[in-house]
Amino acid sequence: MAAAAAAVLRIPPPPLIPPLRRLRYASPRRSHPSRLVSSASAAAAARFAWDDALTLAADEGGGASSDLRGFFERVRTCNRGSELKSEFVPFFVEEQIVGYVHKGFVEHLRKFNDVITVSLGNNGRNFGEHITLHPSLRAPDDRTIAVGNIIKCLGELIPGIRNELYPVTSSYGMPVFFSLERAAAPYFGIKAYGVHMNGYVEKDGQKFLWIGKRSDTKPTFPGMLDHLVAGGLPYGITCKENVIKECEEEAGIPRSISNNAIPVGAVSYTDIEGYRYKRDVLFCYDLRLPADFIPKNEDGEVDSFRLVPVSHVANIIQTTEFFKQNCNLVIIDFLFRHGYINPDSCGYLQLLQSLRSGDCS
Repeated sequence: MAAAAAAVLRIPPPPLIPPLRRLRYASPRRSHPSRLVSSASAAAAARFAWDDALTLAADEGGGASSDLRGFFERVRTCNRGSELKSEFVPFFVEEQIVGYVHKGFVEHLRKFNDVITVSLGNNGRNFGEHITLHPSLRAPDDRTIAVGNIIKCLGELIPGIRNELYPVTSSYGMPVFFSLERAAAPYFGIKAYGVHMNGYVEKDGQKFLWIGKRSDTKPTFPGMLDHLVAGGLPYGITCKENVIKECEEEAGIPRSISNNAIPVGAVSYTDIEGYRYKRDVLFCYDLRLPADFIPKNEDGEVDSFRLVPVSHVANIIQTTEFFKQNCNLVIIDFLFRHGYINPDSCGYLQLLQSLRSGDCS
């Protein structure tokens, strides 16, 4: 496959350390491609209350220990399915790879031969089977409409339609070839970008993170823990403006405060399950909040918030699967940058590197 897909780093096994006491909840089973059951349907993993999480966090002690095993496990959960890459074919637009599509899903696309062309041959790059857009579709808007009509026709094959468009590009900042429905992004294997923000407070020399518990009615990861603000990066908005928008919607943070959010880097991962090939890059932000600020959800997607010592948040991540999966990476990155994970821990550099296991471009 192309270098873009081959860039996934091999995450090393964690050091051999006696197992931690763990409180786990059932994770969703990997679906067969024909079932198209998304791992986002994780209600079984979210049957816990705040008391469960906070009591466990306090019981586990004083924070991120030298045992990094739990953190490695969380990273691996976001980077499943590397052995399944051969089941996908490249998706080209204007001679650039923009995604990867499962061979089984390609069969559903064949009937739309006025929009999707299924080709054999090397395309000048030693590829066998691959898909492209029909050569008559030259303008980005025409491509967006044509592919959008396919997605409507596919119905339940692509669940969770949001009517939110993501840009389709070879890498961040490059020309946008067309825009694609957000829910369809993993089925076409396009690279998706998001913004994730940790909101923290300092009191008496100790740092605390504001943590949200997602609404039980959310279609994705209902009832699970989340950091303060996050959202996908749709077409036509900058990262900073998206952070400000999400701050207002998800936590009631006014622009006068959210404008101080600081970009601190990015994490990436590649997750393959069924027909879905997720290639996500998350731009990370930190926002130091006033000690007396209380978040208030404005869009109904968050059930409640708690202010939790950072060391306790680290314990929850190490010993449970309570957090929405990709939020773990963003918070682990925070733990590195704020000194809660240090170079004396066995596996320090491997864990640091693994936070960018996907194609971070």
